[in-house]
Amino acid sequence: MAKKVVATLKKAGGVKFAKVIKPVKSAKSGSYTFKEEIMPEDQVKDFLAK
Repeated sequence: MAKKVVATLKKAGGVKFAKVIKPVKSAKSGSYTFKEEIMPEDQVKDFLAK
């Protein structure tokens, strides 16, 4: 399934996409969870700045 997702993200002439994985620390337990999103490359900095 992952190969299919990567293949659809590399269309010629389209918007470039990136898969972003951000660690988020839990306030209760102190452990980390990971939030994954696929978004256009120009929105990556905004997502990571949150």
